Amino acid sequence: MASSLFYLSRRRLFVTSATVLAAVTLPRFANAQTATLKTKIGVIGAGHIGSTIGGLWVKAGHPVLFSSRHPDELKSLVEGMGPLAKAGSVGEALDFSEVILIAVPYKAIPDLAKEYGPKFANKIVIDPANAVARRDGEELLAETKEKGIGITTESYLKGAHVVRAFNSMSYATFAREAHRPGDLMAIPMAGDDPRAVDVASQLVRDAGFDPVVVPLQRAQEFAQGGPIYGQQLTAKELRARFGLSK
Repeated sequence: MASSLFYLSRRRLFVTSATVLAAVTLPRFANAQTATLKTKIGVIGAGHIGSTIGGLWVKAGHPVLFSSRHPDELKSLVEGMGPLAKAGSVGEALDFSEVILIAVPYKAIPDLAKEYGPKFANKIVIDPANAVARRDGEELLAETKEKGIGITTESYLKGAHVVRAFNSMSYATFAREAHRPGDLMAIPMAGDDPRAVDVASQLVRDAGFDPVVVPLQRAQEFAQGGPIYGQQLTAKELRARFGLSK
């Protein structure tokens, strides 16, 4: 299997993402790493999104295992995050976690399903991947538009409870706006399983944002090219854009 399909594992990406994340000040979580009742999270793909969002969860006190096809290259990333951050293989991340963040190019999702399919069963999968024609292929992009991108992910990762989130803007925006003063930035989310949505919503809050949830079929509205993609809104503004009453 071509390694180009998986996990943005070049060291320069880790260094860039870690540098941006280090600039985020989270005073309310100064002692969070001693907190209890935290969620074990596996991050597949340790590029910009994976390292940024995973790093925010580490700061919130969650144990996170970052993974790629070359876990030895993740050493510098996890060393800078403290004892709750670990590095390992994709299989190890799946075995370790209750929640998986699949921060990979969208074309890697079918390959993940082929190689690790049974390990995704009953996992809560947070999917921030967007399908892009030039990278992921016209055929896969067409499938996501026909079925809806959230439904497409769930059709590959059979038995997983998919929640779309963290795909509507760049990692730099997430790093900069996490836990900002005043009204938090809203994160559009889409999912159908109530427990998965509840868990993912809490993780969005722990990362420093305000979750706004719609059914999985509506995930296309904030996928790349959708009307809400790239919109930096408060929860009240985002609920209005979705047409939600509360």
